[in-house]
Amino acid sequence: MVGAHVSIAGSIDLAIDRALSLKCDTFQIFTRNPRGWKYAPLKDSEVEAFKEKLKKSNLRFPMAHMPYLPNLSSPIEDTYKKSLESLTLELERCGKLGIPYLITHLGSHLGSGVEAGIKRIVNACNEALSKVKNDSMLLLENTAGQKNSVGALFEHIRDIIKEIKDGERVRVCFDTCHALVSGYEIRNDKALEEVLSDFDRIIGLDRLKVIHINDSKGDLGSHLDRHEHIGLGFIGEEGFKAILRNSIIRKLPLILETPEDEKGGYKRDISKVRELAKL
Repeated sequence: MVGAHVSIAGSIDLAIDRALSLKCDTFQIFTRNPRGWKYAPLKDSEVEAFKEKLKKSNLRFPMAHMPYLPNLSSPIEDTYKKSLESLTLELERCGKLGIPYLITHLGSHLGSGVEAGIKRIVNACNEALSKVKNDSMLLLENTAGQKNSVGALFEHIRDIIKEIKDGERVRVCFDTCHALVSGYEIRNDKALEEVLSDFDRIIGLDRLKVIHINDSKGDLGSHLDRHEHIGLGFIGEEGFKAILRNSIIRKLPLILETPEDEKGGYKRDISKVRELAKL
């Protein structure tokens, strides 16, 4: 099940047309402009068109990603308040659109400390999930481990989940680029099995729902959050062969967030994933 993050430009239902034109099995979107705080409410006509097209397609596990600006770990009150509002809004929009998964980065504690950041995230998740009662799940994404970030370690994610009251609505999205640069070796069968065994012991593999399948411009432990085309980065073709033959990962939706540049775009990377996934 491989897909990509597709644009909603023009109208949100056009994302489905774009996913189908790329021959995706699954897809991810922003439900609104990800670069600002302002947003327009979803029109009923857009919602209906999206749901109708989705129903007629063979696309599975549609998912949304939180916009860029929210920081759920922020100690700055104004930023935190707007981030919480954004999280609540996105859960509501996912429910209206029939999208089962909302993926969120965990943000930066801006020097206030990991424990303080985790407390902020827990409070935000508890408040948003208590306000929005629908079938959409919140997926916490592992981070690249940049300075002051929360979520690079499995232990961070575990500590967040165990304090969320409605824990059944919280799951995990695992990003391959972020995992490598935060220090998890995933480029051969044995190392990957050890990482997934640690994930199972610390968080639980039953909580793993989505893989962001991205190569990396940074090497192991570099903390560089820069995605690269599949096979052209530090994970490389051999690394992705190991990832894609893993029985746990093969069953999950795989979402590309790779560049669109002179080396190619999503068509190239979808084709490469399918090629490397052939056992």
